[in-house]
Amino acid sequence: MKKILPLLSAVILLASCNQYQKTPSGVAYKITGNSKEKIKNGQIFKFHMEYKLPAKDSILNTTFEHLPGFMMFDSSRVSPHSYLELITKCGEGDEVAFSLSVDTLKKMGALEYNNIFHRNDVIKGKMKILKIFKNDEEANADYKKEIDLEKNREVNLLKNYVKEKGYTTKELASGVLVMVEREGEATKADSGNTVQVLYKGYFPNGKVFDSNNEPTSQNKNPLVIKVGSGGVIAGMDEGIRSFGKGGKGKLFIPALMGYGMGGQPPVIPQHANLIFDVEVIDRVATAPPPAPVPAPAPAAPGMKK
Repeated sequence: MKKILPLLSAVILLASCNQYQKTPSGVAYKITGNSKEKIKNGQIFKFHMEYKLPAKDSILNTTFEHLPGFMMFDSSRVSPHSYLELITKCGEGDEVAFSLSVDTLKKMGALEYNNIFHRNDVIKGKMKILKIFKNDEEANADYKKEIDLEKNREVNLLKNYVKEKGYTTKELASGVLVMVEREGEATKADSGNTVQVLYKGYFPNGKVFDSNNEPTSQNKNPLVIKVGSGGVIAGMDEGIRSFGKGGKGKLFIPALMGYGMGGQPPVIPQHANLIFDVEVIDRVATAPPPAPVPAPAPAAPGMKK
């Protein structure tokens, strides 16, 4: 009996350590880690986050293995039934598992029932606190470093794809890879030009997400791009400058030069590298706006108008 009691005590202690706690709004959570310094109001921290729907065995959103999140914690903006309720309980190196009720979020007006979220669903989340920064300068320097790392990951994936396909490409400063099949006219598209483009956009796995040059394309009108205006994703705007009228080729666009870490649901997933087959069918140099006509000078005092 004396030997059983210590073992039983250890089991009870272990079970209590593994039990989930709840925030006032009902977020069930468990924190693992031994951090001494917790995140305080006004501090910037770096973290990984993931949301899953166990009912569909699908990941809704994740930063793990990609660009981490950066946030300045503002206690006045903590919304109920969210991971923000847990921030001040966490420190550097801590990992958090938590659960959110879809029904509660629906009552709060944070989401609606649809083909993704249903009654009685639970969203499972996990978060890891990677670093707490001393000041803005330290956070900005680390953010730039993470951006460079993410860009390199994305570009290397595209380079491997291009190598496997046997394509010959040139790399632009942003990491966009361009395969020129036909340059077109000597004068290339540039800022202020308007070009008309036929295209097919697809993922490295070959799945097409949009096009205007195929028999099945819903919209067969040329894509009109005013180069340099920000009307299309940055990778398209930069890559199309490698072609003149009549030019044709492929653009391999890293996610950060496309739709980034957020994607464009439900069509473009987060962190999605994109490929475009493009053909420039027209290029027009946009005329600069006319110079303003100077207003007549006012008459000097005492002179007749």
